[in-house]
Amino acid sequence: MDLLDVNWLAVVLAALAGFVVGGIWYGPVMGKSWMVAVGKTEDDLKGVNPLKTYGLTFLLALLASWTLAHTFASYAVDLSVMVKVLTAVGVAVGFILPALWTNYLFQDAKKPLYWIDGGYWLFFYIAMGLVHAFLA
Repeated sequence: MDLLDVNWLAVVLAALAGFVVGGIWYGPVMGKSWMVAVGKTEDDLKGVNPLKTYGLTFLLALLASWTLAHTFASYAVDLSVMVKVLTAVGVAVGFILPALWTNYLFQDAKKPLYWIDGGYWLFFYIAMGLVHAFLA
């Protein structure tokens, strides 16, 4: 299988779906709680370069989406919607959350941050899994 042999429309739309999840999650859903957990104020966030932050974030979402697409494409059989979504959940629960929480343990991060960021990554991968499941 060629590394580039994936559904590129699904890759881009899944990355966009994850990006939108982040905007909703860290905006109206958990934005204020997240700021408290990381010790930031709205004034602190005004100095962030949005092009750099959101641009790089989207590129990283594209990488994650492509990796998920490549994983699905590497199987010799067509995978059901449920298998693709559960695989995406498995990536979040089995790889992302343990790595994230290991870092937070050593940083002595506030416990709500574990759940806020962990929830985001779970929904991020569910959204990407759904897009890949229905478009690829």
